[in-house]
Amino acid sequence: MTDRIQHHGVDSLATSARGTDWILLSGFAALAAVYVRVIWFTPIEASQGSAQKILYVHATSAFVALYLAFALMAVASALYLWLRDETLDRVAESSAEVGLAFTTVVLITGPLWGKPIWGAWWTWDARLTATLFLWLLILGYLLMRGAIDDRAMRARFSAVLGLLTALLIPFIHLTVYLFRTMHPMPIVLKPSQPSMPPEMQWTFFPSFLALTLLFAGLLRARYRYATLRDAVLDMENAS
Repeated sequence: MTDRIQHHGVDSLATSARGTDWILLSGFAALAAVYVRVIWFTPIEASQGSAQKILYVHATSAFVALYLAFALMAVASALYLWLRDETLDRVAESSAEVGLAFTTVVLITGPLWGKPIWGAWWTWDARLTATLFLWLLILGYLLMRGAIDDRAMRARFSAVLGLLTALLIPFIHLTVYLFRTMHPMPIVLKPSQPSMPPEMQWTFFPSFLALTLLFAGLLRARYRYATLRDAVLDMENAS
């Protein structure tokens, strides 16, 4: 009887996972619409030229990775250490993996923007180096999860590492204030109003919202996978 219930639960999860994910599709559609505006309807910045348009994917991806994905990873990790709820562990894992994807976009688009402006693909700038270090830490977090079979131990170790990794986020934000750096100062996340013309703000903020919607869709899909994976493992262990 228990096996039939477990099989039914796994089948229900699998059916749900095969359904159309409208949040994810909406995220991709919103992103496509935004970048039609970026390419054809947003003015070219006077000093940097067309290369500046990379801002709309580079900076917004950084915002999503740092202030949404990794912040959610840290909160879920802290709550897991308190409540020991496996749901929170799966949220942290899923958010970390999606955040890694967005950080990869940041590290790819940064050099593409930097080359025509700085004349170099990469400099060991404080913010760039700290972001690369964060990417490596998250990669290590995910590799560690794959190396530990015991689920409870894996969740505990991951939660601690997730919290420690998140301490790097405020440091990355402050690097341009703490060090002499080639990276430009913030033009949006600053005490005063954004240093950006209104017509560019009308592209930047929709781009951030589109990527936020895409993040939500990817997070939901990754969480569904983690839930299905754990349900299958539970069924195999019970049989």
